[in-house]
Amino acid sequence: MRVLHRNQNARAHRRSAFSLAELMVVIVIIGLLVTLVAKNVFRNLAQANTTKVKADISTIMGSLDDYAINNGMRFPDSLEALVTPDETGGTYLRTDKIPTDPWNNEYQYEPPAPGSQEAIVFSFGSDGARGGDGDAADISSADK
Repeated sequence: MRVLHRNQNARAHRRSAFSLAELMVVIVIIGLLVTLVAKNVFRNLAQANTTKVKADISTIMGSLDDYAINNGMRFPDSLEALVTPDETGGTYLRTDKIPTDPWNNEYQYEPPAPGSQEAIVFSFGSDGARGGDGDAADISSADK
């Protein structure tokens, strides 16, 4: 009986470990899952960045409208006027500086052209340059 007991323990001990083939299959499956998840994460990150830019532009445009209403329908020459305290200490944006886009670039601003009441605020996208496609595309308040 003693011999039987030793063989059972040895078999149980050998079976409790993974073989190299089993371990490689698990690693391949994990690699495939990471590839699928990463693809979706990057797509959603790009969409989140675009949504943040649109929200920031909407906030800045609202502040520009408030500024114009309080200043005889004149828009500021730069966005800095929105964070410069007035005589009461208030600002048009609730921050002490103009926000940057998700790629840490400054938002661009074009005051209304003569005879127009439409200011334009825009981001150059991830590449920081005019034009581009996908994540690098410009996002503007003029895009409706």
